[in-house]
Amino acid sequence: MLSTKTQPTADQKQIATPHSSDPLLIAREAAAILQVSVPTFWRRVADGTVPKPVKLGGLSRWPQTEILAVIETAKAARTVA
Repeated sequence: MLSTKTQPTADQKQIATPHSSDPLLIAREAAAILQVSVPTFWRRVADGTVPKPVKLGGLSRWPQTEILAVIETAKAARTVA
């Protein structure tokens, strides 16, 4: 008997690996990238320096690209001043 497997569509492939392009980080991981303590990280979230988290139920997560953008923004600000 022949198997009739179909190829996944582009949408199905994207659903299968959504985290591969922009992983979600927990506060500890994001703080480590910024090289600050976790309490300082949360202070930066409160003052708007770091974007608010993506909420998944009761979990807080930050897209890695947003954390890296914080660094790029800081780098750009130092050259302007």
